[in-house]
Amino acid sequence: MVFFMGKQNFKPGNMLYPLPAVLVSAADKKGNSNLLTIAWAGTICSDPPMVSISVRPERYSYHMIEETGEFVVNLTTEGLAFATDYCGVKSGKDVDKWKECGLHKIPGEKVGVPMVEESPVNLECQVVEKKELGSHHMFLAKVAAVHVDERYMDETGRFHLNDAKPLVYSHGRYLSTGKEIGFFGYSVQRKKQR
Repeated sequence: MVFFMGKQNFKPGNMLYPLPAVLVSAADKKGNSNLLTIAWAGTICSDPPMVSISVRPERYSYHMIEETGEFVVNLTTEGLAFATDYCGVKSGKDVDKWKECGLHKIPGEKVGVPMVEESPVNLECQVVEKKELGSHHMFLAKVAAVHVDERYMDETGRFHLNDAKPLVYSHGRYLSTGKEIGFFGYSVQRKKQR
């Protein structure tokens, strides 16, 4: 006999979890910069490389991104969990998040926005379109440059992001990624001949 648990019907909402919890850095034309935490970020396409972030217009960094058309997506890790949360609940109008979180700025090479030195991956982004969708506006952006932390590179030039212990956000909680259970294509790979 097979027993199935029932499904509880929730109101329509955003339940696409887990998501990457990223720190987005932004700057205005005067050089003032800020950090904000975004969980609504994603890949759009690989050729050309593009990403999206969704931001509420009332957020302090929104006008910076709109003014310059640039931002940096900084991936986060277990070690950046406190800063990730702090930058999501405090406003740059009130505090210097860089200073409060002990984070260091590195100048972007393609954009006039600083990158987070402590992040294992930084994606310099240039906005190509803004979509006003409701509570959030989506910025679609071209990835102009990618920087990776050399600590996670091996001698063959392969990058090991999982060694950095990436942070994800799931239904109000921050989680570290778990152990590897497979790789892309493992389900169809032929078993080795014995």
